[in-house]
Amino acid sequence: MTTRGIEYLNKSGIPYQILTYHHEAKGAKYAAHTLGLPLEIVIKSLVFRADDGSFLFALMSGDGSVSEKKLARVSNHKRVTPADPRDAERITAYQVGGISPLGAKKPLPVFLDRAVAAHPEVVINAGARGTMLRLATADLISITKARIVGIRKSGIEISERGRNRR
Repeated sequence: MTTRGIEYLNKSGIPYQILTYHHEAKGAKYAAHTLGLPLEIVIKSLVFRADDGSFLFALMSGDGSVSEKKLARVSNHKRVTPADPRDAERITAYQVGGISPLGAKKPLPVFLDRAVAAHPEVVINAGARGTMLRLATADLISITKARIVGIRKSGIEISERGRNRR
């Protein structure tokens, strides 16, 4: 199987390994379990919408969650929220459950969580449900021009309205 993500890596000359599994449920936990991989190296490619209407990628390990507050700060926005699934699919031209920053229809700024950058290799969606790519983290950072930032949600955060959020 070939995806735009695979074609993108081929054109760039970046080495990778294709990993496939029967996609029965979306999510990094399911992919990691099915492929027998540590959850912390399986990357979630999440699309967020900023307060100015722009979109961006947040790449987070499968065992983490993105702090909207931290992502807004590092992306120089007042607020970011998870993109509506229809918008994410329209912007990337990938289906939810198969979204990848590699070969996305529209290049978006990429913010990679600092904890992910500590691993020598990662596994990220190839652009199709059930197809993942194992590649060097340094190559992922280079090809996506990712900014390495601290965007992991930790403990209890206070929302803008003053309510606690986990």
